Amino acid sequence: MLVLGLFLAYKVGRMAVDGRISAAFDDATFVWRLERALRLPDEADLQHLLLSADALVRAANAFYAVVHFPATVAFLIFMYWFRPEHYIRFRRILAWLTAAGLVIHFAFPLAPPRMLGGIGLIDTAAVYGPSVYGPPQTDTLSNQYAAMPSLHVGWALVVAAGLIHATNTRWRWLWLAHPILTMLVVAGTANHYWLDGVVAAVLVGILLIATSRTEHLSPKVPIQLRRESPQTVRVTKLT
Repeated sequence: MLVLGLFLAYKVGRMAVDGRISAAFDDATFVWRLERALRLPDEADLQHLLLSADALVRAANAFYAVVHFPATVAFLIFMYWFRPEHYIRFRRILAWLTAAGLVIHFAFPLAPPRMLGGIGLIDTAAVYGPSVYGPPQTDTLSNQYAAMPSLHVGWALVVAAGLIHATNTRWRWLWLAHPILTMLVVAGTANHYWLDGVVAAVLVGILLIATSRTEHLSPKVPIQLRRESPQTVRVTKLT
């Protein structure tokens, strides 16, 4: 029911932005100029690196298309079965993050860099494949003017934070590679700006702090039955 509700809200967001396409492109120009004023790396430089090898850009497109949702589902299943004491907290974080993202999508429609002409970027998925989007004018399944925040990056951060928090191995910090790689992919394929990932990271940080005192569900411990050895009963004669 939670996922269905968020999906329906996302569909409403797609319809709500139909009359605000001009605003989405104005906001895209603003974000692009703000990034240059902040001296953030140029997304075009990263994309040129991906374009240096056909296999590399196709791998980045495939990562964007197929890793995001299955990785998050696998994370939730793992937490539910093996770390139930942490499951509720991180499920709530994902839900609140998605809800906050939908609110921002309504308030700040943003065309992704692949749609913004004159900045030296191309739609790598459309050119090299695989592509998950159709033409924006006819695509009714997704809101393509909802670049900020990047839920790809936000969900990847929640997955990494949850696995780092719920495991004890000294290698657990390597899970940070997931959101880092996701950020590089979404920026290099021109699906998101750097600031989309920054805003997602800020939201995740706020939610992690806000839920840090939340009571977790206690894991269910199986009851073990044990046969007791017969005990000798002493009868004392009262005099």
